[in-house]
Amino acid sequence: MKKILFVLATMVLAGLAHGANHGMHAGHDTQPITVHAPFVRLLPPSQPNTGAFMVLENTTARDIALVKVESDVARVVELHTHTVVDGMMQMREIPRIAIPAGQRTELKPGGLHVMLIGLHQPLQEGQQVAITLIFDDGSRQQISAPVRHPGSEMPMRWH
Repeated sequence: MKKILFVLATMVLAGLAHGANHGMHAGHDTQPITVHAPFVRLLPPSQPNTGAFMVLENTTARDIALVKVESDVARVVELHTHTVVDGMMQMREIPRIAIPAGQRTELKPGGLHVMLIGLHQPLQEGQQVAITLIFDDGSRQQISAPVRHPGSEMPMRWH
């Protein structure tokens, strides 16, 4: 009887440990932000910089902000937006990208985006780029974004 109880207790503890570990991974079930359609723009090999784009959906009842992004493919990774200054479109680094509660924020060409500056090597079409999103509450989320040719970028309609 003791042996049966020991085996059952071991199985229950193993199941709890597995569930706890599974919940700590960047699974879609436990993340407050759902990432839709991420991609990195393919540019000619001579270009040292490119952009990453996606739609960020806040599935919580509280506002969240993206405050930092990391990727090993570039020397520097920054949050950017486009602004018009004296009639000229310019990119500017920004400290955060707001994702209001229950809403979606689109990172797209010509708007909010992630800038990958100083690529360590040219990217290849179809390559998967690991990107870590860091939010204002300290949480981190790892995503994988395929590299796409600019002509193959599908318009994102998440309005």
